[in-house]
Parts: sequence; C-alpha cells; structure tokens
Amino acid sequence: MKAKREKLNIKNKVILSVCGAIIGFLNGFFGGGGGMICIPLLEKVLHLDNKYSHATAIAVIFPISLVSAIIYTLSGHLQTVPLLTVGSGVLLGGIVGSYLLKFLPSKVIRIIFVFVMLAGGIRLLF
Repeated sequence: MKAKREKLNIKNKVILSVCGAIIGFLNGFFGGGGGMICIPLLEKVLHLDNKYSHATAIAVIFPISLVSAIIYTLSGHLQTVPLLTVGSGVLLGGIVGSYLLKFLPSKVIRIIFVFVMLAGGIRLLF
C-alpha cells in the first residue's frame, strides 16, 4: 500500500512541527526513544501505513541522534567499550529489522510495536 500524498493544512503543519520539537527533545534528552512518539504521530496525522511510518521515523530521528551523539561525545559522556559492543549489535539488529520490515505484513509490525511499547512501559513501572 502506497502512502497517501495529500496537502497538509496549516493545523496539521503546526501539530507536526510541535510534535517534531517534542520528539527531538525526547531523543536528545534520553538519547533515544523519539520513535515511540514519531511512529504513532505519522500514522494518525499523516495517515501513513505503519511500514512507511517506521521507515520515516528512522530517517527523521537519524539527524538528531547524530547531533546528540556529537554533543555527548564532546561533553565526555561516551564510553568506548559499550559503544563498540552495543553498537555492533545495534548495527546488525538494524540491518535485520529493516530487511524484515519489507516482508512482514503491516498488522504483524503493529502487533510487535505494541508489545515492545507495553514491555517498555511495564519495565519502567517496576
């Protein structure tokens, strides 16, 4: 299913801009996590299919993640061993995940996303 191409009205542009600022803040402040807000936003406001929402969220979050990483590095908050070990796992997982995104049905992706968000929320409670 292709994404709908529609003109955004002023209200939606303002909503997207404000939410973009919140996503950027959360990603910069927590070092990640903006996608948990970006994906539902893209689905609800722009009516994107969730495959497009996930792919777009990655592209949206990449620049702010890069800037945040540079700021954290310059501030001396970077540890080399976790960067190399976790980073290699993240790289491999990202490749596998983006490959699977092409083949999994949208409904399965939505269910996985819901369970990941639920697990994260429950983990934060305990």
